[in-house]
Amino acid sequence: MNLLLDTHIWLWSLEDHKRLGKRVQEELRNPGNQIWLSPISTWEVLTLNARGRIHLPADFGAWVTQATARLMEAPLTHEIAVAARRLPWSHKDPADRFLAATAQLLHLTLVTADANLLGLGDISTLANR
Repeated sequence: MNLLLDTHIWLWSLEDHKRLGKRVQEELRNPGNQIWLSPISTWEVLTLNARGRIHLPADFGAWVTQATARLMEAPLTHEIAVAARRLPWSHKDPADRFLAATAQLLHLTLVTADANLLGLGDISTLANR
């Protein structure tokens, strides 16, 4: 399975495994799965850090390098930007729109605990339960 991590799932996988559901933990450990991360999630984490909602080390560049080392980097393309804008739902969070569009166009399963992102029609999701 090819999994795209929502930002909070990525953070929990690094620092708070207990918040991950049993199935999500199993899929993240499965060596047959590819684990993907969008640069949008990196941007979102850095934004949360800048706003004081999370706390990263002073050298957050080194932290990002280490925290993404085992992950596949999902591309951020013009096609994904267009698809993000075209999603037929009222959710306004731009990061969520980019993640959903990335999952849709790259045929990835979006791993999330966000109820707004579950059950988005043709976008495959894995609920963190």
